[in-house]
Amino acid sequence: MFAQLGGGIFTKAADVGADLVGKLETKIPEDDPRNPAVIADLVGDNVGDCAGRGADLFESGSDNLIAVMILGLIFVGPPFNMGWAVVLFPLITRSIGNIATIAGIVSIRNWKKSNTLSLSITMLIAGAVSVLGFYAVSTLLMKDIRFFYCLSLGLFSALMIYLVVQYFTGMNNPPVKTIADSAKRGAAITLMMGVSYGMISAAISIILLSAVITVSYFIFGGELLGLYGIIAAALGLTEMKGVIMSSDTFGPIVDNAGGIAKMSEVEKDAEKSLDELDAVGNVTKAVTKGFSMAAAVMTSFALLFAFVSEAFRLQTGVLPMSIGQVAPYFDLANPLIIVGVLIGAAIPFVFSAMAILAVGKTSGQMVDEVRRQFEEIPGLLEGKAKPDYAKCVDVSTRNALKEMVLPTLLGLVTPIIMGFALGIWVLAAFLLSATVVGALLATFMFNTGGALDNSKKYIESRKLGGKETLAHSAAITGDVFGDPLKDTAGPSLHILIKLLNIVSITLLPLFIALKL
Repeated sequence: MFAQLGGGIFTKAADVGADLVGKLETKIPEDDPRNPAVIADLVGDNVGDCAGRGADLFESGSDNLIAVMILGLIFVGPPFNMGWAVVLFPLITRSIGNIATIAGIVSIRNWKKSNTLSLSITMLIAGAVSVLGFYAVSTLLMKDIRFFYCLSLGLFSALMIYLVVQYFTGMNNPPVKTIADSAKRGAAITLMMGVSYGMISAAISIILLSAVITVSYFIFGGELLGLYGIIAAALGLTEMKGVIMSSDTFGPIVDNAGGIAKMSEVEKDAEKSLDELDAVGNVTKAVTKGFSMAAAVMTSFALLFAFVSEAFRLQTGVLPMSIGQVAPYFDLANPLIIVGVLIGAAIPFVFSAMAILAVGKTSGQMVDEVRRQFEEIPGLLEGKAKPDYAKCVDVSTRNALKEMVLPTLLGLVTPIIMGFALGIWVLAAFLLSATVVGALLATFMFNTGGALDNSKKYIESRKLGGKETLAHSAAITGDVFGDPLKDTAGPSLHILIKLLNIVSITLLPLFIALKL
């Protein structure tokens, strides 16, 4: 949460402040060294995109392993009799993912026709190695081909999420072109179009994940054993995180390279290469957010299953042997269960509002600081004096640390209150609702922001009149609006839904001990 939410507030406050004053008010180019916020913006790319996304994916992988090992205990003895291999299974599959990542990274080559092709081939090679490993572990260790099917299905779902995000945020795809064309008619219509496409993309992504969950459940025959099929699919999905993290970091690296090139005045010599790389980097960053969302959802369901099985065991003294044993605790005729669902659905909205407000407040201070420097430092706009970059970095740092406190506390405190006040089964309903709504809201926000960002870049690539047009100004407004959605609130929701589940399952013995 510190890396993703704090980093997101830091980077977007600097980015928004730099764009509003630099590009819209004073009409100087992006990453111009005269802009006092430009260094804070470049630092923010590392803080938010690299550190934040890396922490998110690492947590998804770690949470997934722990939850699957807890659930594995159910299947060790009778009536399933899988033995201790079922507990070792997630550790071995993760090792396969590491080997596949190394194979993918080593195989990367410079395909001159397309930089995107180079990254896609790397992912395909990593995926192929993973599939071979899945077959080996399923037939040799688990001696059950169904594990292979579910692992491969999870891996396939990662590819499908990749395609959905790429379609809605890719610079040359219909949604982004439509949003860019709408910018000719003003910022308001641009925002309407961007938000609409974001909503559609969220529905498609969730339907895809629902299909994966359903198919993997029935591959293992449904009932309690079917839950392990879902967990195996979650393991398969997160196997690609090494390559995904690498391609995600690609985005901030080329973004920073472009900024440094502009500040050192060598941009024209490298303009074509940097523009190509920046476009690829935007796609890889958007794809990583989609992958992170899918990983967070599948991981949260794994944690929820682990929570329910442990709650049943601690209350009854035995592990559940069927879903029917647990079902009575989730009686939808119980008003308290409905209360848990309603409160769980509200939490992602409150959290997102806090995150966006934090960016708004910090951006306001950044705008004031940049304006102050332009007014008070003689010769700054003419390039005869240097701005105080450190002051803008300080504004982002100080406010990011302060403003992230309340949203973080929301994620830590609400499951504790729910567990103590309304009980563990209402808490389970709360977790389920927060996970589903959080996933939808996150997908909507980061795809909306990504589409608005690339519609601006589409116009800047000499389309629809290019820079310094009404369409470009409207697209910049859309990009600024989408910034806190795609880089602060949206990705931070991944952390929130996992945090809620982790806190709940950690404190579960305490709730049981106090008979709540």
